[in-house]
Amino acid sequence: MRLAPFIAGRYLFAKKSHNVINIISAISAIGMAIGTAALIIILSVYNGFDSLIKSMMSNVEPDLLITPATGKVFVPEGETYDWIYDQPSVASMCCILQEQVFISYDGKQSLATAKGVDWVYEDESPLRNHLAEGEFRLHRGDIPLAAVGASMAYELGLSPRFLAPIEIFYPARTRKISMANPLSSIEAIKVWPSCTFAVNNDIDSELMILPIEKMRELLEYNDEVSAVEIRLAEGTDRKELARLQQEISARLGDGFKVKDRFQQNESLYKMMKYEKAAIYMILIFVIIIIAFNIFGSLSMLIIEKKQDIETLRYLGAQESLIRRIFILEGWMISLAGLGAGLVLGVGFSLLQQHFGFIKMPGHFVVQAYPIIVSWSDILLTSAGVAVVGYLIALLPVMTKGRKTTA
Repeated sequence: MRLAPFIAGRYLFAKKSHNVINIISAISAIGMAIGTAALIIILSVYNGFDSLIKSMMSNVEPDLLITPATGKVFVPEGETYDWIYDQPSVASMCCILQEQVFISYDGKQSLATAKGVDWVYEDESPLRNHLAEGEFRLHRGDIPLAAVGASMAYELGLSPRFLAPIEIFYPARTRKISMANPLSSIEAIKVWPSCTFAVNNDIDSELMILPIEKMRELLEYNDEVSAVEIRLAEGTDRKELARLQQEISARLGDGFKVKDRFQQNESLYKMMKYEKAAIYMILIFVIIIIAFNIFGSLSMLIIEKKQDIETLRYLGAQESLIRRIFILEGWMISLAGLGAGLVLGVGFSLLQQHFGFIKMPGHFVVQAYPIIVSWSDILLTSAGVAVVGYLIALLPVMTKGRKTTA
């Protein structure tokens, strides 16, 4: 069993009669190293951006969201909500009333997602960490205020420093549309901008946050809400989150949906997973192309070692042993590149992760390219490159080997 690796190792490091074989083998190993390092680095950069996006989304999306299974609104009352509040892992629970509305500001109009929130959200909102201008507050005495996404504020020419109010319109729920006077069938309220926030372009271009009592006035509700947001204490693990989600769902019954952060924005998170899988497949395909250098060098080596093959046969070596020698020879080239690539890729990624010496261009939310090294990515890369190297080493042995050893 040790004979094949021993002979393959001697072939790998021994000087060949044709120097071009050494050159091609070295190029193959270097190419595999560069491909492996690139795969590790790009996946780590993707992990960094993935984590950054999730972190930014967590400032808008709660850990758990309770919504009605049918209809738009419900009244959050009963023992279940008292039980939720008493859980030590629950940091806060707030009521939300959200709807698509039409807004007007200083002669400019737009559609927006108006999110009415209670005092708990106002006191503990994580959006405070993403303010672009102004101060996050929804009340100034009896005056209702609103926080507006930065992109929407830019389109409307809106600033917290200006005194003009934001007018919000919504069709009346309790009155029929009057053909004689259509404006009488529309409810309207006014709020004043207190700040603008920047999370990401999709959110910043449509979201506006205002007091829930003003939203109830606009939508003609009393105590109804469209959702209850639950945020967990920092450091709460996924097991506890899953336990809470399952317990709350069981207590509320089939009339409600309890969604975690992934389920709240399932399409986005699925797309991010598919993008990472696509990146991995594309880079593996590049490594396959690079690995074909091994095919060339191994094919030439089999031809050069024709006499050695005959000698091994006369000494009683079976064809399986001869094939295994050359397969291991080709595989060792790819494994050498894999090892060097892992050292380069992981080393570079760790340096960038801790020191951030490569900066992001422009004015981004982070100064340096975010990067996170994942053990699963290292294992997946190692497995992928090793399998590619083995299959490429197998090809010349199954084609050239048959002709030479016949």
